[in-house]
Amino acid sequence: MRVPRPRFPLRSRPRSLAGQLFAMQVVLVAVVVAGCAVFAYVSGKSQAREAATHRARATTQAVADSPSVRAAIGSADPSARLQPYAERVRRDTGVSFVTIMDPHGKRWTHPDPDRIGEQFVGHIGPALRGHTFDETYTGTLGPSVRVVTPVREAGHGGREGRIIGLVSAGITIDTISRQVGEQLTAVLAVAGGALALGAVGTYLTNARLRRHTHGMNAVELSRLHDYHQATLHAVREGLLLLDGEGRVALVNDGARLLLGRDGPRDLVGRNVADLGLPAELTEALLAGEPRRDEVHLTGERVVVVNTAPVDGGERRGTVVTLRDHTELRALAGELDSVRGFAEALRSQAHEAANRLHTVVSLIELGRVAEAVRFATEELELAQALTDRVVSAVREPVLAALLLGKAAQAKERGVELTLAPDSGVEDVPGIPGRDLVTVLGNLIDNAVEAVTAPPAGRVPGPAGEERAPAGPRVTVTVRCDRSGVLLLRVADTGPGLPPGAGDRLFERNWSTKTGRGGGIGLALVRQTAHRHGGEVQARDLPGAGAEFEVRLPLPREAGAQEVLR
Repeated sequence: MRVPRPRFPLRSRPRSLAGQLFAMQVVLVAVVVAGCAVFAYVSGKSQAREAATHRARATTQAVADSPSVRAAIGSADPSARLQPYAERVRRDTGVSFVTIMDPHGKRWTHPDPDRIGEQFVGHIGPALRGHTFDETYTGTLGPSVRVVTPVREAGHGGREGRIIGLVSAGITIDTISRQVGEQLTAVLAVAGGALALGAVGTYLTNARLRRHTHGMNAVELSRLHDYHQATLHAVREGLLLLDGEGRVALVNDGARLLLGRDGPRDLVGRNVADLGLPAELTEALLAGEPRRDEVHLTGERVVVVNTAPVDGGERRGTVVTLRDHTELRALAGELDSVRGFAEALRSQAHEAANRLHTVVSLIELGRVAEAVRFATEELELAQALTDRVVSAVREPVLAALLLGKAAQAKERGVELTLAPDSGVEDVPGIPGRDLVTVLGNLIDNAVEAVTAPPAGRVPGPAGEERAPAGPRVTVTVRCDRSGVLLLRVADTGPGLPPGAGDRLFERNWSTKTGRGGGIGLALVRQTAHRHGGEVQARDLPGAGAEFEVRLPLPREAGAQEVLR
């Protein structure tokens, strides 16, 4: 027995996006053309009325200024001379009537000679007061747009003469309507041509769109866009696409975060040069050549930048990828500190063994007093700094950093001391990692400065010669009464490079390599600015340099620190 197969209604595939747009655009073009035709009719009617008013005004003013008109008004029979003149003017200007009358409104001229001598139908009050005015009024020829102008006798000495007559010219509404009708016929012809041209253009455009969208409908394109957006924003690395003019064409969430622009989504369409990024980072993003694994600083982060220009016979844009190395850089700094501590402990263990052998040898030689004095002196020297740091700096991160850096400096023959006015309980509101970044880099730079190979006498700030001082680094850590944490590192090295200025804090600037290699001071300034602080560098009198960082503490925390 044959089992019939179930039949399901066939679902027709939705019309493609190009087909939907074609139907929509045809309707839209028709509506636009019809609207333009209506607008052209309305505006044409208004413009025709305005043009009629201007023509009538020009006619009345020309007639009123004519010397022959003034002479005819002063004659014994004004109508005999003015009627032929008025009809000639009416035919030449294309107006419907030209009426010349006396100041009381009695007509001297009219297109219908039987109306001569009758009273003018309309207002003449403003004209009698010396003003030219226009109005729409129904007279003997029907509704018309008319203008009335006073006729004055020739004045003397720059004064206007008295009013000796009035001139009125106008165009009937029927004449204006005929003109608008002729214009409307032309507008409809143009509208029909525009509709046909728009339909052809719409068809061609949608045929091309159909090829580019591969016949996909709106649902399929929407789904593809959703996949694209989900993939783009799921990537943690920053992705930035720039067009050929350096404008942002696409940016994902990772790039916004790394560039410090994780706010309103207004980056697309803006030029990279207008984003307020550091100059070196902007230069790298706009460079025409590829960049590989370049380290740059933003407002709060250290990022690794890679760029790849998109070329297709011409500069079409740039693909930029950004990786966050802030945490890695911080961990690397901490690792360097730990490595330094380990090296210092190893060296101290070796040195302690030598001292212990010395003490044992002195005891074996029977010089017990010398052995005790030698051991005590070494213990006092080692314990003095520890006691000073522990008693003055209660912040554990800073205390540990200072002790570790002191051990490292001693291994390099540098004396690291704590200034007498140092003293701080704790530093609320500022992460310990940022304190290590600021103070650790400043101390490292100071130790590098005082252990650099001597170059004889070093020129001072004003050009005077000065002798290099002993290898010593002095650290000041304290909170002042204004609630500001002061970190100051002074050394006895050769001082600041002449003319360095703010270049000291630029990325890749170093006194050893000129350009390329230095990032410590750049990180110091970046960290200080992130907490609303500032960094200053200056030469010391005699020899050496001093770096000072001021970090404002939270208001409540700063008040508590001062009270302590």
